[in-house]
Amino acid sequence: MPVITILDQTKIFHEAIKAIDALQAIAPHCLADALAVRIEDRIFDLSHVISTDSSLEIITAADSEGLVILRHSAAHVLAQAVKQIFPSAQVTIGPVIEEGFYYDFAFERSFTPDDLVQIEQCMSKLVRSDLPIERLIMNRSEAIALFRNLGELYKVQIIEAIPEGEIISLYRQGDFIDVCRGPHIPSTGKLSVFKLMRVAGAYWRGDARNAMLQRIYGTAWYTQTELDAYLERIRLAQLRDHRKLGKQLNLLHMQEEAPGMVFWLPDGWTVYRLIEHYIRQQLVKQGYQEVRTPQILARTLWEQSGHWDKFYKEMFITYSEDRAFAIKPMNCPAHVQIFNQGLKSYRDLPLRLAEFGCCHRNEPSGALHGLMRVRHFVQDDAHIFCTEADIQSEVSRFIDLLYTVYADFGFEQVLLKLATRPQLRVGSDESWDKAEAALAQALRAKHLEWAYANGEGAFYGPKIEFSLRDSLGRVWQCGTIQVDFSMPERLGATYVAEDGNREIPVMLHRAILGSLERFIGILIEHYAGAFPVWLAPVQVVVLTITEKQNAYAQIIQEQLVQLGLRVRLDLRNEKIGFKIREHSLNKVPYYLVLGDREIQDHSVSVRKRGGKDLGNMSVDSFSQLVQTEQKQRGRILVEAA
Repeated sequence: MPVITILDQTKIFHEAIKAIDALQAIAPHCLADALAVRIEDRIFDLSHVISTDSSLEIITAADSEGLVILRHSAAHVLAQAVKQIFPSAQVTIGPVIEEGFYYDFAFERSFTPDDLVQIEQCMSKLVRSDLPIERLIMNRSEAIALFRNLGELYKVQIIEAIPEGEIISLYRQGDFIDVCRGPHIPSTGKLSVFKLMRVAGAYWRGDARNAMLQRIYGTAWYTQTELDAYLERIRLAQLRDHRKLGKQLNLLHMQEEAPGMVFWLPDGWTVYRLIEHYIRQQLVKQGYQEVRTPQILARTLWEQSGHWDKFYKEMFITYSEDRAFAIKPMNCPAHVQIFNQGLKSYRDLPLRLAEFGCCHRNEPSGALHGLMRVRHFVQDDAHIFCTEADIQSEVSRFIDLLYTVYADFGFEQVLLKLATRPQLRVGSDESWDKAEAALAQALRAKHLEWAYANGEGAFYGPKIEFSLRDSLGRVWQCGTIQVDFSMPERLGATYVAEDGNREIPVMLHRAILGSLERFIGILIEHYAGAFPVWLAPVQVVVLTITEKQNAYAQIIQEQLVQLGLRVRLDLRNEKIGFKIREHSLNKVPYYLVLGDREIQDHSVSVRKRGGKDLGNMSVDSFSQLVQTEQKQRGRILVEAA
């Protein structure tokens, strides 16, 4: 006789009952919007049978969890539509992603834009049919036989990879059945606002040695207004695409001869060096010591650290004199080697080692995406070796530093998650308990809002993930701090404690920007290429109306350069309007227009990016204006592109 509570209303049932029937009996007015229910910390389908006393929380599409369920179900409806139109297509996987979903298919020809239109129309028909979505449980042999008979060989592989003893659940809607953990919406009719976006290639299981599949991307929302807003963000994002702007602004380029690696042009390298210099200044203030470690390390070290088993597929491997080496995909084992040089005392801790570490990861070619996903990148990486007693203060110091840096780059919203132990990990449960508790306590002490990301920690320790929200509302995970009790022990790191005994230090892995390449890509899109003055590769361009002002223009340029500004001179025999329009496309913050009047008055005529005319002023006044703005860094309103 379960006692069930919904919205503070309680009812006793004489036997086990489905969640949907309990809703009908207790809160029928909520049934139309309900997609699933939460019982304690788990979310269940509405078909879930309740046999014990329970308090139910209704999940709707207005909730973040409900939107995930809606999108997951949309992926199944997509797969069903593809199978109805193209019966020979094989279905593989269809997960939820940020703001949407995708499904991968094996098919003999490429899907076309016309195919997407037809598939979307079929999805709409399936939604109107309001097909019930039913959860089934099968044993392994039955499930394998079912999908083998259906000719779905990829599904057979998925089932065979499910660990022994784990429940195998399937979902059926009409003539379509899929392997899935769920939960799902109760019927296809709950999916009303969706759109298919594009087709891309993807290797089966992300491995370039496997077959190439076709990935159809889509999105689903609670209301048409939300979908329209999303499509508008996509339109604006396309205008801000860092790959297009990087080329337009002469910042960088990439080419097939170096896939996933960046050729920085002079202006782009200027931005890169400005960011690196700024971070280096911040690190010096915080007591970090900068180091440099080798690019190539022996396989034996990666095996000892635990990285080989986890990451060897992503490593570039090379051989010399019958020894295997890996081009480093991360810096942490190398920093332990520096710590191990010489005897360390508790008085030497915390020891903060920083490196702009150049790393390589053998990402699948299909996953590469401009600066956002590369094979060669530099991290603003650092490792703090400390005692357990130091963890709280060091994490607190890092959080303060991180918020300062993000604000200087113009990011006001920071989202935090505490990622806990994954299924595959090293270290004892006791050490994980201590590490997770330490990070949670540090967050509470800072009075910050945060959420758990269960099971998403690193293999050696839990972490706090810091994500930025950009000017289009998109979220980018950049910063991290991780507590590691395992790697120092595996690599033999010790220090002499106050009582004279040898102790193993705690290792805090931390980064603020993450990959500098990716962070610059984020900045380009955040500012639409219109960098704030302190980051602009060219801060001022000096323009002449006629050649009579050329000598004066050169004097002005020299004065501004001596004052520390980055200045470009345009003495071309072109109309001044043409020059201004051209440099406005390059998003230069300030233009100085020089004519006969400016020579006579020993002044400059100042125009700001966006067309604002600031009038005439002296060189000193203009320099003070720019330097004042430069000191504000990104702590100013983002200008319109």
